[in-house]
Amino acid sequence: MLSADKKVPEKTMLIMNVKIFDGTSEKLISGKDVTIKGKKIDKLVDTGGDDSGYDQVIDGGGRILMPGLIESHAHLTWASIAMTDLKNSLPSYEQVVATVQAKNMLMRGVTSVRDMGGPVFGLKRAIDEGIVPGPRIYPSGTFVSQTSGHGDFRDQNEQHPLFGGQRFAMERKGHTCIVDGVPLVLAAVRENLRHGASQVKLMVGGSYTSPTDPIESTQLSFDEIKAAVDAAADFGTYVAVHVYTPRGANRAIDAGVKVIEHGQLLDEKTLKRMADEGVWLSTQPFTTCHEPQLDEVSNAKLAIVCQGTEFVYKTIKKYPKLKVTYGTDIFNDPDNIENQVKWLARLSEWHSPGELLIMATGNAGELLKLSGIRNPYPGDLGIVKEGAFADPLIVEGNPLEDIKVVGELENLRVIMKDGKIHKNTL
Repeated sequence: MLSADKKVPEKTMLIMNVKIFDGTSEKLISGKDVTIKGKKIDKLVDTGGDDSGYDQVIDGGGRILMPGLIESHAHLTWASIAMTDLKNSLPSYEQVVATVQAKNMLMRGVTSVRDMGGPVFGLKRAIDEGIVPGPRIYPSGTFVSQTSGHGDFRDQNEQHPLFGGQRFAMERKGHTCIVDGVPLVLAAVRENLRHGASQVKLMVGGSYTSPTDPIESTQLSFDEIKAAVDAAADFGTYVAVHVYTPRGANRAIDAGVKVIEHGQLLDEKTLKRMADEGVWLSTQPFTTCHEPQLDEVSNAKLAIVCQGTEFVYKTIKKYPKLKVTYGTDIFNDPDNIENQVKWLARLSEWHSPGELLIMATGNAGELLKLSGIRNPYPGDLGIVKEGAFADPLIVEGNPLEDIKVVGELENLRVIMKDGKIHKNTL
């Protein structure tokens, strides 16, 4: 047995004969090999050096090495479970499904996710401890929503607890929290932080999925949002908000919110303000205006959101300072979640493959750092450089020429996370 003061030597690896997309530039790096020590990239060294002395050597065969992908708006517990099941199923069933989904995401090359609502704290711990495979999880915890807001998924016959009802199942299981007024908002935010939230998620505008709120509605008052921002800041982190419209987004920014989630109905004035003030846009390629799992009311609202997608993706190119990340927000759709990475191709009309890959790697890695002292994985993610987490993918084909390459599983020849190989078909 090793004595307490002796550590197991960290495994070393050399990845040679690759061209490198580093997550920040559309230019490939040639003439460099990647060395890994433990969980981190040790160095980028000149090719042609001594390949002995490493625990493992991988010959990339001239293929492209790139950072693991980061999904900046995921829902592990929601992705592949229908809404009726979320309302009625046992929590244990939901966690088993989410565990399978976590492995599937990793095997799509997604090595980190920002989970923007749902009970994933236990799953995160199991992944961190190596009990099950999956991406790193930056958890938000329960949705924080006002009564009748996006997060209030009660059926019409379910009364509010203040008016003779009981807390409904999705609250009891940790999916959402319905709160009104500053004291209850503070309690909900602090409860999520107590469980380990790396960032706070508020619902401050309408949605196409929740049953009682119009898309155009503005939710939570300025004081409620400001209270959440202050509580998050007191713990060293930030607030992100679900919102589509300029009115809701600007109220949130006025209150100190750092990240706008979605934003498909934003106007140019708001997008410029975000660029000028350093507010992030975590948006998604909602280009399909009808989804089979939704009812007529929800699909009518989705059509409104969908119409704004093209304008936003076109407009953000006018403001290079605006930081934009890639996410999907796929939920309640077991038949669609497998397209998590393939959706990048939806944006090819407006952005180059390199721009899209940067959104899903280097930019997203920067966004994760906003969690500050709440960051569960301090360090560089979504980038290939000395000292960054060792999450390389080795890809067949060139995703900088054809973004569809990275969405096909057979093209992901090597998938690594924390220096550990999860797939190697070379």
